[in-house]
Amino acid sequence: MISSLKVHYFQHIAEEGLGSCESYLKQLGAHITTTEFFALPPEQKLEIEALPNVEDVDLLIIMGGRMSVNDEALYPWLITEKRWIRRFIALGKPVIGLCLGGQMIANALGASVTQNLNQEIGWTEIFAIPHYPEDCFIVPEKVEVMEWHRETFSLPRGAKLLASSHVCENQIFQIGDNILGFQFHPEITPAALRVFLENDEDLEKSIEHQHIKSQIQHTFHPTEYIKFRAGNELLNRAIDYVLQRTQILHYNIQSNYFRLANS
Repeated sequence: MISSLKVHYFQHIAEEGLGSCESYLKQLGAHITTTEFFALPPEQKLEIEALPNVEDVDLLIIMGGRMSVNDEALYPWLITEKRWIRRFIALGKPVIGLCLGGQMIANALGASVTQNLNQEIGWTEIFAIPHYPEDCFIVPEKVEVMEWHRETFSLPRGAKLLASSHVCENQIFQIGDNILGFQFHPEITPAALRVFLENDEDLEKSIEHQHIKSQIQHTFHPTEYIKFRAGNELLNRAIDYVLQRTQILHYNIQSNYFRLANS
């Protein structure tokens, strides 16, 4: 009997689920579970035993959020979340972090997260770095992605930078074969982007609000959905990459199905 791929994701915003990759993971036959950090009272401390056993998860995806990874005094459960991430990574299991999630991985591994010189919100071109490192996840030479952040991470020890933008240097990093951190939102869908626009109070106060909103609004037309698909496909490839490189899944091309490596 083929076992299900066990995917767990850390959710920090009630209305922000897995986005585009949920349907892709279901195509792989994944059993998906979540920890809803957003449902906790901000001041609540959390014992690590309240989170899943690291042995029971094959792939971890860490989603975005409105808080900073540095807000441990306001959200003490952040301390526990980072501890769990370190335990999971120590087992060599695959982890993908998206926006806050990428910052969370970096910070859990000792890197700093600080204010970026400028906020980066909206469709932004990122590019693969020159002298691209060998034997790493392949990033397109150029691709437009959805950015929504005001902070940035430094690279943790052992990380390889894969992509940058003109506004923020560290956009994608890789550690070993099992860790990919993204500063942007490759999982974004039109529905999720509408939620972003409606719920960012800081953006509403920004003098750039109208310009950013105008830049984003035109991509809600179906003819512009190719922008969303570029990021979505990048994330799907990232999932394939970490699963296959860590030998969680083998892909049978002729039969067109994934199977767990130990099944």
